[in-house]
Amino acid sequence: MDLATVGYVSCAAVIFLLAIRVPISFAIGGVAVTAIFVVFAFRTGTFMPERAFWTTLSLAFSSSFDLVHSYDLSMIPLFIALGHIAYKAGITTEIYEAARVWLARLPGGVAIASIAGCGGFSAISGSSIACASTMGRICTPEMLRLNYDPRLATASVAAGGTLGSLIPPSVLFIIYGIFTESSISQLFLAGFLPGVISMLGYALVVVLWVKRDPAIAPRPAEIVPFRQKMMVGLRCWPAVLLFMTVIGGIYGGFFTATEAAAISLMFATILGIFRGLIRVRDIIPLLRETMATTGAIFFIAACAKIFVALIALTGLSNSLVGLLDNAAIGPWLFIAMVCLIYLVLGMFLDPVGIMVLTLPLMIPMVESYDMNLIWFGVVVVKLLEIGLITPPVGLNVFVLASVLEDKVDIGKIFSGLWRFLGIDLVVLGFLIAIPALSLYLPATMN
Repeated sequence: MDLATVGYVSCAAVIFLLAIRVPISFAIGGVAVTAIFVVFAFRTGTFMPERAFWTTLSLAFSSSFDLVHSYDLSMIPLFIALGHIAYKAGITTEIYEAARVWLARLPGGVAIASIAGCGGFSAISGSSIACASTMGRICTPEMLRLNYDPRLATASVAAGGTLGSLIPPSVLFIIYGIFTESSISQLFLAGFLPGVISMLGYALVVVLWVKRDPAIAPRPAEIVPFRQKMMVGLRCWPAVLLFMTVIGGIYGGFFTATEAAAISLMFATILGIFRGLIRVRDIIPLLRETMATTGAIFFIAACAKIFVALIALTGLSNSLVGLLDNAAIGPWLFIAMVCLIYLVLGMFLDPVGIMVLTLPLMIPMVESYDMNLIWFGVVVVKLLEIGLITPPVGLNVFVLASVLEDKVDIGKIFSGLWRFLGIDLVVLGFLIAIPALSLYLPATMN
């Protein structure tokens, strides 16, 4: 029995199961365990299931056990909990309020403020979906109250929410770093400039859109005094401190990413309690939400690790590298193929699922072209970011629609997003063509 063939059939089986809407954890985990059992059962040339049972269980449990007990993986619940605590402690609202006051006089100023608020929340939470959900509660009703066009009011938040994938800390960068054995601290720093560029690109979209059609974003008549602007800005000090703890601490070599997450969570919790916005009994529901999200991510990642074991067992990655060598595909064509694959998958699957499904196959091919894994990680996360607002699934769109309780039709949200998708593709092109945008900060890291 050809082991590579088992690997190819297993990949086809996973794709089929995903196509009929089987959850990705059950699809990749179930196929991986079954295929590993088949490989061991036929090891002697005849089918001997009694010899495969315990070996399969041992391989599956050891693979998932090693992942779940990874020290780096502990960052995920810490950053997710930080996002919940920061919202409850009022830190998120203060970011948006400051941006709204300072940017109010710009064309579409409140929409730009929502994007800036998303960027600020992204620097705390690490989750795009949490960012879209939280900022949707804060920003979108305000824009609708000010008679903003619903397309602009919702699309700016849905697009801005994707910044949670790129601006550090990022759950996707953590998972990527674990699966590729790359430095998570370097990945965080690598995502910072691309995240800021994306945020500025979204703001540019809003300005040009409103310049062309001023009626979609009425400009407020009131002029906020400079003194009031300064007072509102100064109230953002907790968010600035959290950001400096994560990015400044990692960049300066003072903390590891995990330590930065723990310190930030402790500070946000103490601040919330001190302000009287968080009571002890409020912490339990917040932790329950964190555990639910973390459990789902961990289960997907654990099943993916079993799938990685199957790929190693069958030698599938070596077979794919060989196919690339025989086809004489150049690096630029390979990157174009990668972009196409991720953009298509992004239309139907969630980012974590896409990442754990594709990385075991992609990384050996990337290494065969001698590409930088940190740079490739930024490109992958940017592609996954695009998938969050791409129809027909577009998770951020559906999360935002559920937060708004269907006050705005999903079709309207999607109709406003094509402009943001256009700027995303432009930024993606820059990230691919100019690797220094991703690699400059990690190269200067202490």
